[in-house]
This record gives sequence, C-alpha cells and structure tokens, in this order.
Amino acid sequence: MATTKWTLDPAHSEIQFKVRHMMIANVTGKFHQFDANVETEGDDFSTAKIGFSADIDSVNTGSEQRDAHLKSEDFFDAANHPKMIFEGSSLEKTGDDQYKLEGKLTIRETTKPIVLNVEYGGMQQDPWGNTRVGFSIDGKLNRKEYGLHWHAVTEAGGIVAGDEVKIHAEVQFIKQQG
Repeated sequence: MATTKWTLDPAHSEIQFKVRHMMIANVTGKFHQFDANVETEGDDFSTAKIGFSADIDSVNTGSEQRDAHLKSEDFFDAANHPKMIFEGSSLEKTGDDQYKLEGKLTIRETTKPIVLNVEYGGMQQDPWGNTRVGFSIDGKLNRKEYGLHWHAVTEAGGIVAGDEVKIHAEVQFIKQQG
C-alpha cells in the first residue's frame, strides 16, 4: 500500500499545557510555533509514524515575565535547548475513535516515554478539495522528570508551581497529493 503524507495545518491547530499555580488554580500556556508530520499506509492511522516539535521561544502564558522565566535556565533553557520533540512509536486503537499514542518526548535533552490519549475527530474534504483529518490529544507528565526542577515556596509554605503538567492539543492535518 502507498505511503500517505499528512502535513499540519497550524492555522487550525493548537498545543496547550496547564500547570497548578499556588496549588489553587491552573495557569494555561501554549506554543505558537510548532510543526508535526504524519505518514500512514493509505489512510490507516493505526500505521502512523508521527513526529512533532515545538519552538520553546514561542511559549506564551499571557505574562511576558512568566514566559521569560519559562524560557530561562530554571525551566526550558531555550538558549541551549530550543525545541521540544516528540517521536511516536505506536498508535493503538482502544475504542470507537479512541487511540493510545506511545512515544518519546524530549525536553532539555532528557528523553522519556510518554502515553497520550487521542480522539479521532474525523476526515472531511474542504471547499478547495483538500482532505483534512482532525485529532484531540491529551496527556500529562511530571516536569521534574525532564529537568524542569525550579521550585519555590511562598512565605506561608505553599508551592508556587505544581509538578504535573497537563497537555492538550487540537490538530488538523492535510493529506498531501501525489
């Protein structure tokens, strides 16, 4: 069967994360610059080879001061580690339109296995004749396992930033002709 290539549509995709702040509420951030590529056998996504990268300098939490801190050596160290990279190793169907995506995530040159939950949103042809496919992706990780060890405690003994990071992505891919 022929290999099909799918390219990310960044105008209709987003990568977000949430972290507990002061252990009372979540702070949401996103990466504005990212890329992903998918190859499948025909249109069978269970055969998918998936690659993703995000530019650390594009992190945005709505606070320039916090974004600068996230880019610093305390967290991502963007000057020395400009990209976060995911390489998928398997996509297993677990139910109707539900998949488990396994792969390796690299942050700050630390690579760890990660499992993400994927919901297949469907396939449609757009008004210009392009075939599009959409997915919702969710997962979580412990930031300290990736070298993001910064820790601060308030005067009252409260933790400023939680260790668990929740990941959410909405992505659309366009089937490449040829």
